[in-house]
Amino acid sequence: MSGWIDVSVPLKNGMVHWPGDKQFSRHYTESIDKGDSANVSEISGSAHTGTHMDAPIHFLNGGRSIDAMPLDACMGRARVIGIRDSDLIRIAELEQHEIRAGERVLFRTANSDRAWMTDTFQKKFVHIPADTAQWLAERRVMTVGVDYLSVGGYESDGAETHRNLLGAGVWIIEGLMLGDVSPGEYELICLPLKIIGSDGAPARAVLRPI
Repeated sequence: MSGWIDVSVPLKNGMVHWPGDKQFSRHYTESIDKGDSANVSEISGSAHTGTHMDAPIHFLNGGRSIDAMPLDACMGRARVIGIRDSDLIRIAELEQHEIRAGERVLFRTANSDRAWMTDTFQKKFVHIPADTAQWLAERRVMTVGVDYLSVGGYESDGAETHRNLLGAGVWIIEGLMLGDVSPGEYELICLPLKIIGSDGAPARAVLRPI
């Protein structure tokens, strides 16, 4: 497995989470140190914890759930695109990259260099505004990945950006850590947990340069 880069957020107690979502928690329900025959952990938290994928039903009633996701959406060739803008992923910057139908595109922004450095949620982070989401949807990309907890912003574009992408059949990966990744072509594996009926699920994501 040499050459693979783990771009997943480690799950831990006290980690950053979306305001209002249940925070991730893990604790032992059985412990060898306390006389039990094995160490057994209980975990809890939002389905949108750390690195995760969103399903259409997250913002669209009647949409597909995460267990119905086609594997092609999260496995195969992907392009990491570096974003210079420190505020938004804008159409004007993306036009030069000639994004094509069926692509898996992952955006590496300033978030990878600063937002993951703290367990305190950052209300200001580089995100996809609604018009850019519509532009990506019109180009019929297969998958969009971002390097913080949401494709849309905290104070604007949150719901509309999600709806523009998910409504067009675009699958969403959120919470990638791309600090060690340069723009370019990669092989992607990002498998969310197969939770029946769920609006999303945590995932382990890795990239390998092509």
